[in-house]
Amino acid sequence: MHIPWELILAFGVGLALLWVISYLLLIPMRFLWRLMTGSVLGAIALLVINLLGRIVGYSLTLNPFTAMAVGFLGLPGVGLILVLQLVL
Repeated sequence: MHIPWELILAFGVGLALLWVISYLLLIPMRFLWRLMTGSVLGAIALLVINLLGRIVGYSLTLNPFTAMAVGFLGLPGVGLILVLQLVL
């Protein structure tokens, strides 16, 4: 049984294209997953800080800037907001 080299070449090119397409689709999903988990953890941290801060009289204002900072940066964004609140 003789397999033509064109068929083997087409199969290899198809596998390579499938790998490239799956790789290109996987990278944005990883980025979105990290962004989503960071946002959720940051929102939980803001909620905890505001709930515990009521006891000592400290609270963070929730506005579009704080939401974007926490959404993009996650927990470091919460730290940034805390430092900015204390400095300013």
